[in-house]
Amino acid sequence: MKATVIGLGLIGGSIAIDLRRRGFVSSLVGVESNAKHARQALEAGLVDDVAPLADALRGVELVILAIPVDAVRALAPAVLDAIGDAAVVLDTGSTKATVCAALAGHPRRAQFVAAHPIAGTENSGPLAALAGLFQGKVNIICERELSSPRALSVAESLFELLGMRTIFMDAAGHDLHLAYVSHLSHVSSFLLGQTVLDIEKSEESIFDLAGSGFASTVRLAKSSPSMWVPIFEQNAENLGRALDEYIAHLDTFRRALAARDSSALYAITNRANDIRRVLDALGARASAGAGLATPIPVPTTNNDRTETLGGTQ
Repeated sequence: MKATVIGLGLIGGSIAIDLRRRGFVSSLVGVESNAKHARQALEAGLVDDVAPLADALRGVELVILAIPVDAVRALAPAVLDAIGDAAVVLDTGSTKATVCAALAGHPRRAQFVAAHPIAGTENSGPLAALAGLFQGKVNIICERELSSPRALSVAESLFELLGMRTIFMDAAGHDLHLAYVSHLSHVSSFLLGQTVLDIEKSEESIFDLAGSGFASTVRLAKSSPSMWVPIFEQNAENLGRALDEYIAHLDTFRRALAARDSSALYAITNRANDIRRVLDALGARASAGAGLATPIPVPTTNNDRTETLGGTQ
């Protein structure tokens, strides 16, 4: 199968590694507007070649859009216009309602699969790509009834090859749930990082006093703003609702703290401890996946990021 990956960052690069390693594709071309990232992807062997978009779509059988969600919305219609009647296009974005709405009336909508492989790290760029990143993780496909049987078959085979379990949702439900279990946690991490930076003017104080708990909690604040701001914008209504509920919980905690109300503080933290059951179940499910994600063998690391079409994430 001749495939093209648009966006050679963490997600696109990690998909490329496994597609090549497991023989799913006979030819793999990348589209990358960041020249440095394009060079790094070639040097790391993520793709056979990096080409302009028009060349990369010529005769292609599978196109994977691994770019920010605003770029997916802008680029997906043009990609569908350019491909042949048998080709399949899928995206990997963390919001689905916007792109599904943008393609609702497209004559080749059946050749598109709205997918979201839920995996990643806080790092970005081609050198962040990992073999086995998706192993044991969940992939979501939205509006499957609008995709052709062939397109669904290709997409499901790809994600099965990556070691993922696919579930199906409507786009609105996907965005609502992801606002709570993914997008809100990124907002919380970004703002915790900002709060500490605002108060702790000395970086040495942060280095000296912050423990592993702070590092793990604020880890997501290292994520690329140019990937996450479009996600926040596209899912603003759901995320705003999640933030309202989160702020209400914070306010309840603050009032209990001000009152030195030990009973209320215990009740709040004990109830929150119930999340342990969910996390333990997730950990057990992840452990059932064979193998761990491993970095590609490159000599340096780089988290550069581009905001343009075809840029990495």
